[in-house]
Amino acid sequence: MADVFDMLSSVKTALNITGTYQDSTMQMYIDEVNEYMLAAGVPASLIGTKTTAGTVARGVSDLWNYGAGSGQLSSYFYER
Repeated sequence: MADVFDMLSSVKTALNITGTYQDSTMQMYIDEVNEYMLAAGVPASLIGTKTTAGTVARGVSDLWNYGAGSGQLSSYFYER
């Protein structure tokens, strides 16, 4: 049986986040980044896969700013 890829777990690992307290918030950001990538022309077949996990983690990190008002996607995210 193939392993099921879990984007939330992957992003949390990349950002060194543990526990479940912020899972709902993180999932909202993951969904937002995925929608942005889809609208930008990333094939739907790649959304939610290991192939895009690093880019999604970067986007989540860019947007996660605890309400400081400057949550913007970085130039690195755009280049990926």
